[in-house]
Order: sequence, then C-alpha cells, then structure tokens
Amino acid sequence: MHPKSNQVLQGYKKYRGLTYNKPKKKDLHDHEEQGFKQISEETLASSMANQEAKKQEEEEEEYGVLLYYKYTTIPDLQQLFNFYESICNTLSLLGRVRLSPNGVNVTVGGKLSALEEHIAAVKLNSLFDGTDFKLASCHEPSNDRVAKECGFTSLSIRIVNELVTLSSCPLQKSPEISNAGKHLSAVEFHSVLHNIGNSQDKLIPSSNNGIVLMDARNLYETRIGKFYTPNVETLDPEIRQYSDLPSWIDNNSEKLRGNNILMYCTGGIRCEMASAYIRSKGAGFEKVFQLYGGIQRYLEQFPDGGFFRGKNFVFDHRVSVGSSDSRILGTCLLCNSPFDDYSSRSRCTYCRMLVLVCDNCREKDSSYVCELCRKNSQCIQLTSATDFDNSVEISEVAELEAVSTSDRVAVPALVSGPRTLRKLRILCLHGFRQNASGFKGRTASLAKKLKSIAELVFVDAPHELPFIYQIRQNCDSASELENNHPLSESCNKKFSWLVAPDHKGENDSDWKIADSPFDPLQYQKQTEGFDKSIAYLKALYSKAGPFDGILGFSQGAAMAALVCLHQQKLIGEMEFRFAILCSGFAVNMNNCQQGSINVPSLHIFGSDKGKDRQIANEASRHLASVFENGCSVVIEHDFGHIIPTRPPYIDQIKDFLKRFL
Repeated sequence: MHPKSNQVLQGYKKYRGLTYNKPKKKDLHDHEEQGFKQISEETLASSMANQEAKKQEEEEEEYGVLLYYKYTTIPDLQQLFNFYESICNTLSLLGRVRLSPNGVNVTVGGKLSALEEHIAAVKLNSLFDGTDFKLASCHEPSNDRVAKECGFTSLSIRIVNELVTLSSCPLQKSPEISNAGKHLSAVEFHSVLHNIGNSQDKLIPSSNNGIVLMDARNLYETRIGKFYTPNVETLDPEIRQYSDLPSWIDNNSEKLRGNNILMYCTGGIRCEMASAYIRSKGAGFEKVFQLYGGIQRYLEQFPDGGFFRGKNFVFDHRVSVGSSDSRILGTCLLCNSPFDDYSSRSRCTYCRMLVLVCDNCREKDSSYVCELCRKNSQCIQLTSATDFDNSVEISEVAELEAVSTSDRVAVPALVSGPRTLRKLRILCLHGFRQNASGFKGRTASLAKKLKSIAELVFVDAPHELPFIYQIRQNCDSASELENNHPLSESCNKKFSWLVAPDHKGENDSDWKIADSPFDPLQYQKQTEGFDKSIAYLKALYSKAGPFDGILGFSQGAAMAALVCLHQQKLIGEMEFRFAILCSGFAVNMNNCQQGSINVPSLHIFGSDKGKDRQIANEASRHLASVFENGCSVVIEHDFGHIIPTRPPYIDQIKDFLKRFL
C-alpha cells in the first residue's frame, strides 16, 4: 500500500481506537489463570447490562445519508478503493462510491455517528480539502423496492472512467473541470434572484446582460420541483438522462449566448461539467454561475423554499426532500391531479423513465407512456416482438412519396419483461437527379446493417426534373441518335432539392438532348429552390414526423446542411437531434462562420485518394468546418461517391448513432 494511503488508514484506526499492543504469550497465560478467577457474578452481570444498554442505544440511534463529491487528481485508484472498502465495511455503510482518475462521488447511508466518523476519516486525506460534506438525518429505508433500486441494500464501490457521463459523443473531448462556472453559495444565489434587474448587484450586474436560469437535471426531477423567479426565464431541457444535456445545449445556444447563466442541480456535481461545457463554447458563453452545493444546500439555508417550488428529487431511498411549503408541483400522468410521489417507481413502458402515477390510476392501469415518448409519437399499441407489420405507410403530402425501411420497433406488452429500444427515425434526402426509390436501393446495405438501431425513411424532392441525355460521340446514323436514350416507360421520375437559376420547372415524358456536356461542377450552379423545398419538408414533418435525425447524400446533404443552418427558425416545425452529411457541399452559406452550426453532425466523404468525381474533397471538408467541431465527427474513405458500409466505417457510423438511442 502507498505510504500516504497507509498513513491515512492507520490514522483512522487510531481515531477509532482499533490499534492495540498484542500481549505476550506468557502474560496471556498468567492472565487466564489469575484474571478470570477474579471475575465475580456482580461484575459479569454489570458487563452484560452495559452490553445490552449499548445495543439498545445503537438501535435507537438516528439514521442518516451522506453525499459528497470531489474533483481532484487521484494518484492511485486501487489504494483509494481499498481505503473506502475498509472504512465503509467497518462502519456498516451502504450505498454507492464511484472513483475515477479525476475524483470521487459518494452517496452512502448508515448511523449518523458512523457517517460522522466516515467524514472525519476522509478529512485526514489532504486530497479532500475543501470538500462539501452534505449530511442529513432521516429514517432508515422502509420501502424495500425503493431501497434496492437506489442501491441502499448493499455497498457498491466501483472504479469508473467518469464521475458523471456528460459527453454524448464518443469522440468528443470532455471539458476541463478547471473551466467550470463560478460558484455561488446558497445565500449568494438567492441574492442574485432577489435582485434581478438591479444593475448595482455586486455579484451579477444585469445592466448589459440578461439572466437565465438553467436546470441541469432530468425531466423526471424537474416535474416535482424547480426554481421560479418573476421575470426570469427558467430553461428546462426536458431530457431523459444527463448525457443528453450537451446536445440540448448545442441546439439552444442562442438562448444562452450573451446572458448570465445561473445553473443548478441536485447537489452540484452535474453543474461542474455542464458549466465547463458551456464555457468551452467560447465568446458569449463566459458568464456561467452555478449553485454550490445544489438545491440541497439551498433548502437547508431557506427552509421555506425561497425561490424553489416543490420538492428536490434525490437519488437515495428518501426519493425527494421538500421545504416547509407543502404545495405540490407535480401532477399525475393520467388524471392530472396534484401528485409528486415516486415511491411506486412507476416507469414509462417504452423508455423506462420514471413517471408520476397516483394510487387510483395505478390500480386501473399498469402501462404508461411518458411525455417525451408521446412527443416522439411512441403512443402505439403494445404488441409482441413478432406481431407487427413490417410495412409502413406515410400519409402523402402534396402528392409526395415516402418510402420506409421498417415499422416502429415493437415493445413487449409486459413492462417487467425484456424490452426493445425504440429505433432512431432518420429522414433521408437523395442526391441531384435521383429519387426516393433509387436512393433506397443504393443504401440497402446501410439500412440492413443499421436495422437494429435505425429506421431510414426516404422521400422524393419537390423539384421534378426533365429527362435529358448526353449524345454518345460514336453515333453515326439518325437511327442511332433516335435510340440513344432510355425509353421513358422504363424510367422513374427524377427530382432535386436545389436547381439552377434558369430552371423552368417544365416536365414531360420525352427525353431531351442536353444543351451542353455534363459539367462535374454543376452542383455549384444549383442554388435556387430552397424555399419550396423547406416548405415541402415542413409539411412532410408535420404528417410523417417526428424524426430523430436527417441524412443527406450529395445535394441532399447540402439541403440537410441548410436545414441545420436555419434550425432556430424551424423550432416547433421541424427539429432534428443530429445530421449525417454524405459527400456534402455548402450552398448559400457565404456568411456562415467556421463552427457556427451547432447541430451534432457526422460527415462522410471521399478522401483525396478517394477520387469522388462528383463532389470534391475540399467541398465536403469545407462543409464540415462550418459545423461546431466539438459535436461533429468526420469519416473519410477511399471509395468515391458512395456511403461506405464495410468496417471500420460502418462501426464509426453506428458509434455516432448509438449516442442518440
């Protein structure tokens, strides 16, 4: 054992009085012969009485919960693991201990005296200087189901890579914790909220910048309690899990940019990483402040609730902690009556997120659909995994045609049984002079390899193109010229998302000779028709959506990029969590700054050696550069104008998609 850790452990043993001098063999023998003879019946009775009193005292001793975290460099994880294993087992503590190279995160429960001894022992290690130990007295776990689900029926000590999983992108570098927002104590946080609009506020003068409150917690937590302040917007990301927060921040940057951002969470640890992530976005995102100690410290300082309404959700057997204000913020999912008790651990049938269901409604029904699954159109009838239709029919919008690879994922009827996660729905935009059916055929291999995690939905573009052909140079006779084009009866119509300025929109079934040889740079001239295409996609989204992501190939990628560029204007009409741009290029983006589009994106294009004869490598590389580097992934391949589906490319595509499941 490392000398320093050994000293800490030995210091703790001395603190507990656990060290002793082992008696010599002869001395022990003499003691046995002489000492035991001197024990009278009165002494024995007194000893037994003392033991009984001590046992009763221990049984009556108050129970408590201890929470703390500390970001610090851990020199030897195994030594720290041994330390926690020894101290927690000695003190009979139950709960969770997570250790990483960057610190610790602890939630344990037990007798108050044992928890106090735990704190004293941990403080002997200088690594924990300045740690905020949150100790609260409470009743011992009485609900076995809640205690088990919250990890309070055993002791779990694990070494992990991250204390909290923030990054939603496996290739994204985690933000530096040293760049986290400024800590505000509960009193300071309250003062700022109280002085909103006061330009003389010493903590956050609001004369030049607005103030927004940002909740860094999950939806099921914010349902039962959050901060409310007059004239201040409270941003609730409404996310299922913490790792979804970066994507929400990326998609809502304009709500944060230039403002003083006041963040809060349960105990503070999630704000550390989230505030560092916001500040890493650069100019306009510097002024981030976080409630030190979280809602728990705030409610301790303001027992009446202060600016906090409802209850604070906690991740232990207590489930939630409230103030003296008895008002209920949450409502039953089914009947909308006031309700905020998660003790039943009712969960969404589809995503397994906790939902609020009152006692009366729970007796009538056993399957529930949360708000987020309703929003994402998961209100389908429960079926068995083998009893659902593989074909899908999407309502036509202005005579558009949509082709889907599969139906929604079936969900087992029994909540307690094995469940199948909902597949991602991805809207696919074909290239210039293609159509949905043809693009579906070209990407059949991709759809097959993604079938377990994604459903691809294909749609024709709105601009119909005339049939044209190029004359072969070796045509000598009139009959050869006449038969130099395909028969119109055997060809499907072709479409585009963007057209040249001189496009007249005239369509007929006759083939026409091209005015000039095909230009490999023709895509640079196709810049018109965006307004018609975006209106067309809005109508499609309202009827066939929602979709998790958008995939574009060649000109379809250019169109998808424009959708991402206009994301703020499209909120409420057409929203995507991510974009996949294959052999893409930029159109009508002359004023777009590098890294200014903050939609999580995957860029797939041919390398310099790939010889993509349609779209130059430089064009695709430039398009990738206008997306924020922190949430974009680039895959370069050597196979020309295609979407590669062989390893390692398909594995990289899957890795990108899995972060959104």
